[in-house]
Amino acid sequence: MLYSYIEALADTGVDAIKFQMHIAEAESSSFEPFRIKFSLEDETRYDYWKRMSFTFEQWQGIKEKCDVLGVEFLCSPFSNEAVNWLEKLGVKRYKIGSGEVNNLLILEKISRTGKPIIISSGMSNYEELDKTVEFLKRHQVDYSILQCTTSYPTMPEQYGFNVISELKNRYHVPVGFSDHSARIETCIAAVAQGATILEFHAVFDRRQFGPDSSSSLKIDEIKELVIASRNICQAIENPVNKKENANFTALKKIFEKSLALNKDLKKGDVITFDDLEAKKPKGYGIEASRFQEVIGKKMRCDKKKWDFLKEDDIE
Repeated sequence: MLYSYIEALADTGVDAIKFQMHIAEAESSSFEPFRIKFSLEDETRYDYWKRMSFTFEQWQGIKEKCDVLGVEFLCSPFSNEAVNWLEKLGVKRYKIGSGEVNNLLILEKISRTGKPIIISSGMSNYEELDKTVEFLKRHQVDYSILQCTTSYPTMPEQYGFNVISELKNRYHVPVGFSDHSARIETCIAAVAQGATILEFHAVFDRRQFGPDSSSSLKIDEIKELVIASRNICQAIENPVNKKENANFTALKKIFEKSLALNKDLKKGDVITFDDLEAKKPKGYGIEASRFQEVIGKKMRCDKKKWDFLKEDDIE
């Protein structure tokens, strides 16, 4: 089933597939409560981690599957032991979940690898983020930050798009968006707001069992999101100069209009507003934008209804 996920996600065009590495003995205990009591098989959260954990050999297979399909294997460690495993697997970078932002022990462990870190800011205020950022700067770590709201599913009033620009201005690093809304427009809007990294949960069907299914995007939605977000990035990278419209010269001649008459006029008639019409194309009569200049002027000659009105036709 997991390999099917990897194959389906790789086909959507995503750059990376992110996993979570949980080693029960290293990260949890029998005292850890369930965030949401969804498991009927496990007495404690620790039991759940124990049952759901992969062996190192299984992780090797997952990493190899990603490599074969040409998609980056990305993973969030939740223990120093997990970092040891991920180093053996040869990850390029690390993703830090919202609950680990203040865990300077694991950040120290990762910093010593010299690899980039993506931080999710979901449960942290600026005071906490400042301390973590200062820690990473002292260790000369290349880092980026994701705006994230730790709520499943996230409602529109909780998205916090404003935080994207705040994070960029405060830390001057790449900023992204970690989403749990289960709606593609959320990530699309985040890209338009300046997010350069997107993270979201993936599921085949939101009706399937699991604590995060209702907060996830379906595979076909992810395909749409990849295309839309890359189109928006391309648009942002190519700003339009509204001061210059030379590229539209030919079209303007077709779509813009010339003044014409909407009734027969004879020599000596005084032109009124109600005598005028604007017809395509531009260049066959006085420009329509100059209509006020001809009002009150006399006709020098007879003109038929729908004839263009030229400079030589008026006194």
